[in-house]
Amino acid sequence: MSGGGSLGLKIASWNVNSLRVRLPHLQRWLAAEQPDLVGLQETKTTDDKFPAEALHASGYRSVFAGQPTYNGVAILIRDAQFEEAVDWSAQDPRLPDDQKRLIAATVTPKGTTTRLRFMNVYVPNGSEVGCEKYDYKLRWLDALKTRINKEIASQTQLALVGDFNIAPEDRDVHDPQAWHEKILCSTPERRAFAALLAAGLTDSFRQHCTEPGYFSWWDYRQAGFRRGLGLRIDHVLLSAGLASGCSNALIDKEPRSWDQPSDHAPVVASV
Repeated sequence: MSGGGSLGLKIASWNVNSLRVRLPHLQRWLAAEQPDLVGLQETKTTDDKFPAEALHASGYRSVFAGQPTYNGVAILIRDAQFEEAVDWSAQDPRLPDDQKRLIAATVTPKGTTTRLRFMNVYVPNGSEVGCEKYDYKLRWLDALKTRINKEIASQTQLALVGDFNIAPEDRDVHDPQAWHEKILCSTPERRAFAALLAAGLTDSFRQHCTEPGYFSWWDYRQAGFRRGLGLRIDHVLLSAGLASGCSNALIDKEPRSWDQPSDHAPVVASV
């Protein structure tokens, strides 16, 4: 394994909110941006219906763990950039149940000896502070932290990406007063996110932008995107080795403006 320094890779995360509906958007974005590793969330499709062949035609191998109607995660790996061997794992047995919310792959960029661990998560929404689904979310995050502690101990290079359903700070919220202690913004959720950072991860976006007003999700209702009523809840978190070589991070808002978009925009980091 190697330490810091740039690998020349573009890694991304995108909650597509139904891969069946958003496949043309995804293919269009892949062709334009050519990311090397992509974590997808809310694919909402069973494994037998995952469009692996269509994505392979776009230049990407896929590993995926799906279920009908809800959840579902996948990782796309650009063929040209990595060695063939890919070790991957789906749901961790320590997580509360078998909802398809976590997938991981270990890849080696061509021309290097670096083993890069790429983990993709779709954290539960939680529904409402204090309800059973909220308690489940906090348990899930605690189990994730346990896993991340072990991953960091055994991997030099780790990227944890996904829809975390947490806006870490008030600057990640269009109206902090209206969202104060509400779901996605409550103190226990933010503490759980901070615990992931304390385990040794860096929020790549905040490495490069400290200003408020940047969001990755906008509600379909009330013209949220047009009016700028958003939250930053999608993240690319990097271990120290990757963070030291991270040259840029951004939120690509353009796909959110397309017809029939996902309610999320892709988030991207260059490492």
